Amino acid sequence: MLTIAADILILGGGASGLLAAYAAAREGASVIVLEKMPRPGRKIMITGKGRCNFTNVKPWDAFSRHIRTKANFLRPAFYNLPPEVMLDFLEAQRLPVVVEHGDRAFPSSYKASDVVDALVGAARRAGAQIQTEAEVTDVLRDPADGSFVVSCRDGRTFSGLRLVVATGGLSYPRTGSTGDGYRWARQSGHRLVECFPSLTALVPKGYKLTEVAPTVGQVAAKVLSGYDPGQARKATPWQEEAPVLPPGYPQPAGHLDRALPLSEFGRSLCGIHLRNVALTLVVNGNEVRSETGELDFTDGGIEGPVGFALSRDAVKAIVNGGKVRLLLDLKPGVPPEELQARLKSLWAEIQKDPRSRSGTIRSLLKVLLGKLMPWELVAPFLQSAPAILSGRKDNVRIDFSALAQALTAWPFDVAGFVGYERCVVTAGGVSTDDVLPKTLESRLVKGMYFCGEVLDIDADTGGYNLQCAFSTGYLAGLSAAKSL
Repeated sequence: MLTIAADILILGGGASGLLAAYAAAREGASVIVLEKMPRPGRKIMITGKGRCNFTNVKPWDAFSRHIRTKANFLRPAFYNLPPEVMLDFLEAQRLPVVVEHGDRAFPSSYKASDVVDALVGAARRAGAQIQTEAEVTDVLRDPADGSFVVSCRDGRTFSGLRLVVATGGLSYPRTGSTGDGYRWARQSGHRLVECFPSLTALVPKGYKLTEVAPTVGQVAAKVLSGYDPGQARKATPWQEEAPVLPPGYPQPAGHLDRALPLSEFGRSLCGIHLRNVALTLVVNGNEVRSETGELDFTDGGIEGPVGFALSRDAVKAIVNGGKVRLLLDLKPGVPPEELQARLKSLWAEIQKDPRSRSGTIRSLLKVLLGKLMPWELVAPFLQSAPAILSGRKDNVRIDFSALAQALTAWPFDVAGFVGYERCVVTAGGVSTDDVLPKTLESRLVKGMYFCGEVLDIDADTGGYNLQCAFSTGYLAGLSAAKSL
């Protein structure tokens, strides 16, 4: 079959790949993007629950504090395509944008598909070709001229003078992110920082029914894939023998599949949304980090902005064998003495109410809690919070000190986390020590560039990760074109 040649081949048509294609093609280079899915930008389509928080417009000093790896590595890429320029770029593609609370930017339509259409349209108008359903199987170097030869599963072959690896990480594998770039990076001598899920649901103990027998189909899939559950904890995401996700991918230790059914306790919490709460991460008895904001109990576990913010450190601790606990503060900022006084005042009001005369202490406690939290939270709170009633059956009373403590430090021991099947971003990847920050060219392989989630770059939720992808993609494409 005839080999199709171009100046630059870009592996992956996601956020970083599309910006790389646009930047390179605008410089006059011939560009081919190889995307294995039926359409590009599949992962962008699900960001922000389909609303697409595509960037955060904070200046570098504030933005960099939300990068969880070596922030200085990203600085050159950030300044080549800062967030405000990204906004201008999308508006130039006739996509109006809006900036909301927390400096988060969205398309005015709140449709992620509009962002994808704008990126694809810009790349194509600049002259880039986008080949879909082009699953790359091999990446080789031609010893004669140093060009890169890429083979696809359907038999197509492409060659390019420069190669941009923009394959993404491992998160949401059904969008095409199955760690392909790690294999090619390792084969060419690059070091890899061990991967683990980040910005993911943390699963409290007792939240899921973890002792569920696998279905016949699941067993068959694992047998066919050659997956050995006993080796899962030893395997790393870039091992060549690891089967493609899904099924049977060797997730990190502590992984609890999101598909596991909820327990009764989990069902009682699932769907509850909390505002203005604080969440503290405790690892091996030591407080690590606290965040204040919104929290969601979902079919996965504890999510929402504050849950996601703590998930990276929590997952890393669990993978390394640490004991993880979350403390939920339903009344952040209220001093203990003030809270206790408030509780006693509310209790006095309830006792004076004529409707309380026939109520038991336990039933009236529910009324009290209903004044302090969403009603649907009362039952699971009473089920799992520390004891707040004391005394004998004929003399039960409320321990207001214990109640105040439970309201401000409701403990959830963490059993595990949702893995790559539903995490927002992958932590780890190609070591940035092997990549030049000013161009994103490999220090080891001339003409090979890396960008986006395949690199060991990850950040907090709030538009930071997509901006990292856009900025690194733009710089990689620009650098590759200028090097021709």
